[in-house]
Amino acid sequence: MLEESEAPRHAWRIESREYARQERRRGRRFAFTHLVPARTALVVVDMVPFFVSENPYCRGIVPNIARLADALRAAGGTVAWVLPEVGERTAVADEFFGPEVAESYRTSGGTGPPAERLWRDFTVQPGDLLVEKSAASAFFPGRCPLPELLKDRRIDTVLITGTVTNVCCESSARDASTLGFRVIMVADANAARRDQDHNATLYTFYRSFGDVRPTSEVLDLIHSHPRSC
Repeated sequence: MLEESEAPRHAWRIESREYARQERRRGRRFAFTHLVPARTALVVVDMVPFFVSENPYCRGIVPNIARLADALRAAGGTVAWVLPEVGERTAVADEFFGPEVAESYRTSGGTGPPAERLWRDFTVQPGDLLVEKSAASAFFPGRCPLPELLKDRRIDTVLITGTVTNVCCESSARDASTLGFRVIMVADANAARRDQDHNATLYTFYRSFGDVRPTSEVLDLIHSHPRSC
């Protein structure tokens, strides 16, 4: 198995014409030019062995997620780990995926204490949130407690990371935007199966729902604001 340092990274990109379009429309490239760490949450979606062990791109984003988590915690922000819930088997899922694949997805979150079901290189720290979702999106009403927990902490900005870019991460990012959060998808801290899938999601999200930034720029945003007491 490749180590995280050796794993491939997506060749992500937003076309220059789309940057130009946004600059004409609002006068700047990015909608969210600052963030308040104490009101920001790093949302880490589905980084569990079922997904990470089978996809080298997932292992490639582990260091960036860890860097973002450490920086945001130090600045007074929130880290939220989101796991797939092991739910009831349904006839619709069996019909759509086929019984064998449906069962593998249903149990993809693993068993045992939630904190021990994360990928081996992550550790839940005091103050972090750890939740399960019963849908692709962590922000779909009634399918995950995350939105209410974030509102209780007065969070207004979410940084979306994890896997798969074009399924659960995109679903979560879109629904978070619909609920009124300022949303940034971290381009090199999300992972899909292929560059094409990854970049299609980033393009659509940047065009219509929120910002797309690399880890280095998000870290700059975190560090540029003094820690709130």
